[in-house]
Amino acid sequence: MPTILHLETSGKSCSVSWTVDGVCVADETIVSEHFIHAEQLHPLIEQLRTQASISWNTLSAIAVSKGPGSYTGLRIGVSAAKGLCYATGAKLIALDTTAILANEIIRTHSDYDLVLPMIDAGRMEVYCAVFHAHGERIKSDEACIIDDAFFREFEGKKLVLTGDGAAKCAPWAGAALSIHPNYPTAPMMHSLATAAFNSGAFEDVAYFEPFYLKEYVPGISKRSVL
Repeated sequence: MPTILHLETSGKSCSVSWTVDGVCVADETIVSEHFIHAEQLHPLIEQLRTQASISWNTLSAIAVSKGPGSYTGLRIGVSAAKGLCYATGAKLIALDTTAILANEIIRTHSDYDLVLPMIDAGRMEVYCAVFHAHGERIKSDEACIIDDAFFREFEGKKLVLTGDGAAKCAPWAGAALSIHPNYPTAPMMHSLATAAFNSGAFEDVAYFEPFYLKEYVPGISKRSVL
């Protein structure tokens, strides 16, 4: 009877949930424009653990959203997951963020050909993947520019777009395109994490790193330094 802690911090949502034998026993999601993950993640984990009366020594695995997404958010989530794995001996499960988004649509919607999870990457760029309606990934995560050329590739297909980058596609909305601009959350991870646990798909805690997709390029500070 596995006890799994789920952490989703790849975007603006700081989301935590606990499951016991695949059943959610506690969850909470905080969405903020100010990226409050560093301040809120660990208190939220402990608050929900206490609420669900779960002992750390019963923890089987920690599932974390591995990216793509926010550099800072991913680092915070993965660091928390790895630290807790070291402390408790729990296994580490890493889930692709676009797969988390796609799985929620596949689980809750019907009557479409393809689902395109989209993560905001700034301006008109998104991190995007393509999944069949039955769940098979047919295109890996990549950085895409949303324009007329992007949608020509999918002519004749009925699409569902999901994720915080999907709103950028509003100018192309029509009968064959449904837009769900939501954020990934920890409860969306449950079925994927349970499947990974049952198949033994665990990461090496020592060497695992977030999947950033694009290299981090630090900005130049606008503040004067004396």
